[in-house]
Amino acid sequence: MTTSPFHLFQGYGIELEYMIVDKDSLQVKSIADELLKHELGIIGSDFENGIVTWSNELVLHVIEIKSSKPEADLETLEKEFKKNILHINGILSKWNAMLLPSAAHPLMNPFTDTKLWPHDNNEVYSLYDKIFNSKGHGWSNLQSTHLNLPFHGDEEFAKLHAACRLILPLLPALCASSPVLDGALSGMLDTRLKYYKTNQSRIPVITGRIIPENIYSYDEYKKQVYLPIAEAIRPYDPETILDPIWVNSRGAMARFDRGSIEIRVMDIQECAAADMAIVSTVIEILKLFVDEKLVSLDQQMKMETEVLATFFDQAASTGLATQVSNLSYLETFGIKSEGTIKDIWIKLLAKIPATKAFQKVNREIINTILTQGSLSERIIRALGADVSEPEIKKVYHQLSTCLMENKLFIP
Repeated sequence: MTTSPFHLFQGYGIELEYMIVDKDSLQVKSIADELLKHELGIIGSDFENGIVTWSNELVLHVIEIKSSKPEADLETLEKEFKKNILHINGILSKWNAMLLPSAAHPLMNPFTDTKLWPHDNNEVYSLYDKIFNSKGHGWSNLQSTHLNLPFHGDEEFAKLHAACRLILPLLPALCASSPVLDGALSGMLDTRLKYYKTNQSRIPVITGRIIPENIYSYDEYKKQVYLPIAEAIRPYDPETILDPIWVNSRGAMARFDRGSIEIRVMDIQECAAADMAIVSTVIEILKLFVDEKLVSLDQQMKMETEVLATFFDQAASTGLATQVSNLSYLETFGIKSEGTIKDIWIKLLAKIPATKAFQKVNREIINTILTQGSLSERIIRALGADVSEPEIKKVYHQLSTCLMENKLFIP
């Protein structure tokens, strides 16, 4: 186990994934390596541009922008994300390409349009492809926002892990942005999570129930998560290329090798402002749990994984309207009556103190999402009864404009 130099809430690693598409047709363009080469001068996987780094992903039509190191000043980081998005789009214009937000391309055929990253570190990607077949929606057509939260030692891990488990079921409702796949409404608001849950079902121990088990020490995590994963992947990985630490795909993934928990269940939004408002909100609510402002740590630790997983699955389908009737879960938020996930978010938002770290603009953005609906709900409303390819392209072109202008999509 590696000890993090950061303690709880001293800095955050944030990653945003975007598709590269043709400006006109929205067809995916597999040129992430050319984009990176433009800045590096050679083919490479990372370009560090100050506090923001551009990185390759599994496939050639996706680029990730992330904080170069843990950052505490999220307001400055958002501004730098916006600058880098504009810079990337400026470069992509030479190929008549642009970045496309949202968690899934609405028209892409992943079985014909996928090209894996063929350069450095591609032995990992090739092995994943061999085991799971990476040409599918759950691999080559999903974009998310990752939040990395530091901890220092078992005591801090226990507090942070308990808090993360409790908030995970609420996130699909707020963050859903993947209602359209294969040119049709999927029937779910967060379709990306359907594939996230099942794309590694050949080795189910990798994801578990997405909601992590109630484990509160490194030794227990190693025993209950890392070792079973190592045993399960051994027959598929005779050269031991894969490491159970990063193969683990729970929705809040403990990284004891670097002292952090990575939340991975948030669909990416239409602009950096929305993503950073959601991230800031999640951080502030986690602080409330860690400081035991809502309920005791002991109560947090006792919440059963099955209960949390049930609400998580429901939220991916029905979003903010999801009914929550389990009183033991509601009580962890200081709520004593049944209601919807939207009701929980409204009450939690009211409990966040007004601080510089949680700016007024973040509160306004979250209130807009709660009032207007998640991005998925707004996309569905914009499409109306016409879910034709031209109308889908029209709406998603509007999303690309929102990304450039760093503003919310309001149909």
